[in-house]
Amino acid sequence: MNDLSTKYLGLDLKNPLIVGSCGFTGSIDTIKELADNNAAAIVLKSLFEEQIQAELSSNLDSYNTDYPGATDYVREYTRGNEVENYLKLIAGAKKAVDIPVIASINCVSAQEWVSFAKSVEQEGADAIELNISLLPSNPQMASKDYEKQYIEIIDSVSELVTVPITLKMSQYSSSLANLISKLSWTGKISGFVLFNRYYRPNIDIDKMVVTSQDILSSPAEASGCLRWVAIMSGLIEKDLVASTGVHDSDGVIRQILAGATAVQLVSTVYQNGFGQITTILEGIEKWMDEKSFSSLADFRGRLNYENAKDSAVFERTQFMKYYGGMS
Repeated sequence: MNDLSTKYLGLDLKNPLIVGSCGFTGSIDTIKELADNNAAAIVLKSLFEEQIQAELSSNLDSYNTDYPGATDYVREYTRGNEVENYLKLIAGAKKAVDIPVIASINCVSAQEWVSFAKSVEQEGADAIELNISLLPSNPQMASKDYEKQYIEIIDSVSELVTVPITLKMSQYSSSLANLISKLSWTGKISGFVLFNRYYRPNIDIDKMVVTSQDILSSPAEASGCLRWVAIMSGLIEKDLVASTGVHDSDGVIRQILAGATAVQLVSTVYQNGFGQITTILEGIEKWMDEKSFSSLADFRGRLNYENAKDSAVFERTQFMKYYGGMS
């Protein structure tokens, strides 16, 4: 039997497959099913800042807020109710499964509501994933302004908790390697999840409306995180988790060869069912047997930026090598 165990954020995982934050991880019943199907850890469905605001708008429409202080009361009630439900999810998940339960805080600023991170820790979350979705679309903001937002959020949460913090971040930065390195130097982050997968807009040319596209990822999207896992795994001494586009055992193996500590699965579980987790593990074991590897450590990082024979492939941005001779 091969050793598929790994260590992430100081937590012992029986294998490298983490189910990322999604609808499945927002229900105790499905969390139990994921654990029964060999998920090594789960990241709870995020509590979104936008979710709280949407619920607030609904409540303000439902209640009479004409008298002084009513709006503030409804705002505090709404936020408190959403947070309380999330804390119940944490407590229930910890009772239901014996694998690490990672809470997810989705935030775009260091506003006061992230203070509930302490309550997250008190309810038993084994770690916190800060899901920071920053799209640098404001032409009035410089790169240093976005970097400052990351630092402010990390500082705000790290002051409140002692459990390990991992950062799920955007790949949009004018100097991504420098930004990840800077964030790792703070000493307040134990790992990085690369990367957030944003809402993907599209345009329906018949109805002339903006729509969404590709809610679920495809294996082709894995190259983005593969590149940066490979580059960063030799530069920082932090856990790196690959997220987006990992759909099968081959995809997992590639990310570990690039230097990943673990991977997050979501889309493939939606498409193929909970049993896909076991199928992936079986594929990893079969490949390890063929290559005579007995543990993940035997091949982790073998093809990262430092160790690959042609490491320049991770920095290549043009297709000239492949398409230069085409006419």
